[in-house]
Amino acid sequence: MRLPRLISDGMVLQRDTELKIWGWAAPGENIAIEFTGKQCTTTADSSGEWMVILPPMQAGGPYKMTLTASNSLTVSDILIGDVWLCSGQSNMELPVRRVRPLYEADIAAAENNSIRSFTVPKTFVFTGPQSDLPGGKWTAADPETVLDFSAAAWFFAREINQTYGVPVGLLTSAFGGSPAEAWISEGSLKAFPVYYDELRQLNEDSYISNIEKEDRRRIAEWYSNLQKADTGYQTEGVRWHDVNLNTDDWSSMTVPGFWSATPLKGINGVVWFRKEIDIPASVAGQPATVNLGRIVDADSAFLNGTFIGSVSYQYPPRWYTVPEGILKEGKNILTVRVISTIGDGGFVPDKTYELTAGDFKMSLEGEWKYKTGAVMPPLRGQTFFGYKPAGLYNAMLAPLLNYRVKGILWYQGESNAGKPEEYRSLLPALIRDWRKNLGQGDLPFLVVQLPNFMEARDTPYESGWALFREAQTEALKLPATGMAVTYDIGEWNDIHPLNKKDVGVRLALVARKVAYGDSEVVASGPTFRSMVVRGRKAIISFDNTGSGLTVRNGRRPGHFAIAGEDMTFVWAKARILGNRVIVKSRAIKKPVAVRYAWADNPVGANLCNREGLPAAPFRTDQAIGSRQ
Repeated sequence: MRLPRLISDGMVLQRDTELKIWGWAAPGENIAIEFTGKQCTTTADSSGEWMVILPPMQAGGPYKMTLTASNSLTVSDILIGDVWLCSGQSNMELPVRRVRPLYEADIAAAENNSIRSFTVPKTFVFTGPQSDLPGGKWTAADPETVLDFSAAAWFFAREINQTYGVPVGLLTSAFGGSPAEAWISEGSLKAFPVYYDELRQLNEDSYISNIEKEDRRRIAEWYSNLQKADTGYQTEGVRWHDVNLNTDDWSSMTVPGFWSATPLKGINGVVWFRKEIDIPASVAGQPATVNLGRIVDADSAFLNGTFIGSVSYQYPPRWYTVPEGILKEGKNILTVRVISTIGDGGFVPDKTYELTAGDFKMSLEGEWKYKTGAVMPPLRGQTFFGYKPAGLYNAMLAPLLNYRVKGILWYQGESNAGKPEEYRSLLPALIRDWRKNLGQGDLPFLVVQLPNFMEARDTPYESGWALFREAQTEALKLPATGMAVTYDIGEWNDIHPLNKKDVGVRLALVARKVAYGDSEVVASGPTFRSMVVRGRKAIISFDNTGSGLTVRNGRRPGHFAIAGEDMTFVWAKARILGNRVIVKSRAIKKPVAVRYAWADNPVGANLCNREGLPAAPFRTDQAIGSRQ
């Protein structure tokens, strides 16, 4: 007899619902289970599968479960509470350690045996739904283990635990970069012929293995050639991270910034950067931190010739620890070896670049010297089969389907943002697919709307991300759904914004309303209800105004645009009147449509309710046939 990975020590079982306990044994083998003073028995079927149904239980624990067949198994430290399935792509996967500098106090206070996480291993399968996971274990939160929890999910769990006083289990099944179609079953993909046909091709194991083998060979060869060609790493002579290197023939560049605006435009390969920094005697010898923002694509950093850290891809923040005794009084040399694999390399603007030691802070922005170590052809990336249709559903969701949950948290979309019209069908299809296969009716499904991203623009325009947010909103027509709006807490230059605390808190508010039936909670910001035109004014009415409309960081509501019959949008002035907003522009005599926060990055969109939750983006012109 054996149990699935999920049924293991430390697990959290869903309260107030029948529970499935299942596993495998010899065909015909009898299994007896004892749990919370109750006993039940079953017999494995002809294929060796067995299952028992336990009656609903109230929150509590810890408990022990004993299973007896030809062998005996004990599952210990079981809690009964609320289990949430947390899925999506990298912003759901992103662990607490990636945002640690923002939340040191929260992490230090993370000791909570009632919040537990099970992280599903990242894998994919195209041959059909899997019955079990290749690994994973339940882990209780403490200041060390919580670093590996999903940050958004952990902050959510903390809110739910504090609000309802029950244990919370997090089933985190997320895969960075994954599109929605990777999470949909084969049966439901039949409605999307392109993805269904692709899945049929992927069923051939040799097809995948051959591509993976060629990818590994090609990428390894590129990096091997890069290492050999890099003048800064040649075995003969002084390496370019050495302190005493003569840099008289090096060029200068302002950091941060991308290479496309410099003589390095179009360069892929290795470029070395060096900066001389002056350290006062009071800081010499102290441990320190070097924050290098974000770098495209990979980097290795050295201080006074000593290696202090490396990141192999562009997205994580560069927080490097300088050991005690490295900093010295006076001249210090910081060297960064940057690898650009394809596209535009550089130091991402509007990030923090500084050295800190205790109370001492020094900006690292400004003039750096640089020299090219090696020029290489662009490196075509590997084929990510985890992004292919149904692969993640089969491997990372199907093994969870028997496990009862309270609801689902879905933070995904960046990888589908280029096809907002398709997502209007794809997301509802995924929700229905999961609900059907989980077999729990209209299970609460809570979505994180895409945050603000990319550079702000000076004039109204047709935004792909705004269309995508609208597609996400349309999924709320399904019952028992809700959404956390986040366009005010993203970062224009980072698709992985660090503020995951507000994401979790906002999801918890939505959960309180949708999943827990709290009719009193203000779960969202204002949402568009209707528009009335009176003369040159458009009067917008809202739902979910809470204790009243207001603005954040400004005297007037911002980022409203208005259009006349020609549907050319211009910025408008707006003012709050009770629970309505009056929108107008001198340039528009007869308003026809209004848009709010309709941009990839709607800087200046500040309308919210007095509870501090942002108004959801909207456009009124969709209803009059101008869908773009």
